[in-house]
Amino acid sequence: MGIRSALDSLFRRLVRVKALDLTGNQPAEEVPGKLPKCLSTMDLVSLGVGSCMGTGMYVVSGLVARQLAGPAVIISFTIAAMASILSGVCYAEFGVRVPKTTGSAYMYSYVTVGEFTAFVIGWNLILEYLIGTAAGASALSGCLDSLFRSRISTFMMNNVGGFGIHTKTYPDLVALIIAVAVTLVVAAGVKKSITFNNILNALNLAVWVFMVVGGLFFADGQNWSKEGFMPYGFSGVMTGAATCFYAFIGFDIIATTGEEAKNPSRSIPLAIMSSLVICLVAYVSVSFVLTLAVPFEQIGVSSPLMDMFVQNNAEAGKYIVAIGAIAGLMVSLLGSLFPMPRVIYAMASDGLLFRFLARVNAITHTPAWATIISGFLAAILALLVSLADLIEMMSIGTLLAYTLVSMSVLILRYQPHVEIETVLNTTVAYATFDNEFDEDGIQKADGQPPETAEPHSTLHEAGDDTLLPKLNQDHTSLPKPTYGAVDPEEDQFRQYNKWTYAYSRVREYSYIIYAKTRILLRIPETTALPTAETGRTVTMTTIVLFVMYFIFNTIIIFGKDNKRSWWCVIIIMIVFAGILACIWNILRQPQNPDKLPFMAPCVPLIPFLGMFVNVYLMLKLSPLTWIRFAIWMVAGMVIYFGYGMWNSNIEARYHDTTRQTDGSKEAIVMDSKNVQMPTAPSFIPAHARSGASLEHDQEELMSDQQPPGAPAFDLK
Repeated sequence: MGIRSALDSLFRRLVRVKALDLTGNQPAEEVPGKLPKCLSTMDLVSLGVGSCMGTGMYVVSGLVARQLAGPAVIISFTIAAMASILSGVCYAEFGVRVPKTTGSAYMYSYVTVGEFTAFVIGWNLILEYLIGTAAGASALSGCLDSLFRSRISTFMMNNVGGFGIHTKTYPDLVALIIAVAVTLVVAAGVKKSITFNNILNALNLAVWVFMVVGGLFFADGQNWSKEGFMPYGFSGVMTGAATCFYAFIGFDIIATTGEEAKNPSRSIPLAIMSSLVICLVAYVSVSFVLTLAVPFEQIGVSSPLMDMFVQNNAEAGKYIVAIGAIAGLMVSLLGSLFPMPRVIYAMASDGLLFRFLARVNAITHTPAWATIISGFLAAILALLVSLADLIEMMSIGTLLAYTLVSMSVLILRYQPHVEIETVLNTTVAYATFDNEFDEDGIQKADGQPPETAEPHSTLHEAGDDTLLPKLNQDHTSLPKPTYGAVDPEEDQFRQYNKWTYAYSRVREYSYIIYAKTRILLRIPETTALPTAETGRTVTMTTIVLFVMYFIFNTIIIFGKDNKRSWWCVIIIMIVFAGILACIWNILRQPQNPDKLPFMAPCVPLIPFLGMFVNVYLMLKLSPLTWIRFAIWMVAGMVIYFGYGMWNSNIEARYHDTTRQTDGSKEAIVMDSKNVQMPTAPSFIPAHARSGASLEHDQEELMSDQQPPGAPAFDLK
């Protein structure tokens, strides 16, 4: 019994969730260590665009066109953008649901899925930003080296020597200096960092316009017709899309700034979608010009846009493009370094990482310790590890974060949400749906019918001024008003023709088919409300669906040689049937009817597709990346189980949350004894259980807080 109790306690710690203040009523000065609200929507768009349009525009476009897709790189970028939007809309919805927080996907998963999942996501985001910062510094160092005709690398190789496990490299002192300099800029303050970011972005966008306009003078339609628009076929286009997807990684930086945004509920979704659209336009336009100006088989891999001007005898344009490349890589580097200390700050504030990392400098208003330590770690990586080895590790954490965000949106849409302040006062879940209405649709006050007004005459109702005729300035009568309870309806019979008749019949039959399909598949009515039981069903089914996706994609990717074997076909059919069963089971549950300023469309379809695409791309990464990922995760597990679990802010009160039911209604209440609630009224998912013993806590709470003879749920 002791082992079972210990395992139960461990499981409840792993799945406990964080309650957040979503009201924003608490002034910032009352909360010590808070980050200042100083970022506008344009600042967030600038951060998102800058973090994506570095290596994506100056490196990936030429690489994919040369080796994978040819001129059809335009289609590859478009497909990759659509895949990114699947995750982007989920991020945008969470930016509205949990707006006043920092930490991005870490915080989103903390309030929906559980603490352990949140730590895994946050730990991998730190890895992703750490490697992204080091890779950005190394790429910028390589760009400067190419401008000086490889004199820097030659000098270092001749005087220091090369080393490396997989790729021969040299101690990149230039990358070290760049990483340290950018770290100091970020540590100097948010506004200084954003100003620096905006200047570099403006320069980068100006060079983008120059490349597109200048490249059109070298356009030659023969470059698209010699080998065809898709020389590598549709398979090459899809492989190129998988590579181009990484060019859109970076928009999640916007979601890490929720605590510093002036109006996060509006700014975060608008900035995410705007940055994705801007990046798509930039990538497609540059690829369009590049493949028209240079035959795809002659495009340079390391610096394709600079080589485009050199190959067309316009070498002066190379230096202008070099300026834009330096600005773009610098702002991409800033885009990786900027969110990293904020994720560390959020995790340290919750007690999952060492708490000194959450200290905010009183002068710069930034998490100084987190910024300096993470920046110098990235500088050491840039010094010792080659760019090729760094790039191999850049994507797995981000894809895992995207997957968890899609899962969290799916789970949260099917959860009943209870406001703790309302529960403590009324102890009735969904109290707002219990209002009664009279037969005319007028809400009754406290269940009583509204007072009936005394009848008035038509003269009194219309008024003297209404009955008397009014004249225009030319003494002609105005049109007579129409009296009565109903406004005159338009005679639409004359506009009714065979097309409107056919349209109405199609709508009628569509509704009949939908109604029969809904009954056949047991899909609930739109008026049905979710319960804690249906919420737990969706949570468990979503986890099973993730496992099914993983198995299915593993077979598709690594079982190419055995696809025609009978046993492989049977396994694929069984797993595919399991996927369909999970999807059907989720569709059978009612969704939460709450409306938000922005909601991801086509839920649950978009989360389903987002999870599938992200898991597929994760499995396309090399085995070496998975080995390094495993080593990083072992280090994270040591920190969590050795420190974070026991120092979490929820540890002192996770057992104080309990659930009570009254008939068909269910409510979540919190025992206020010795509980320090740091925020105002909060929302927590109703599926999260954290009571040590539900029956024991129920009896203790009811006996301690309810007066004798009080009805159920009448907590005082």
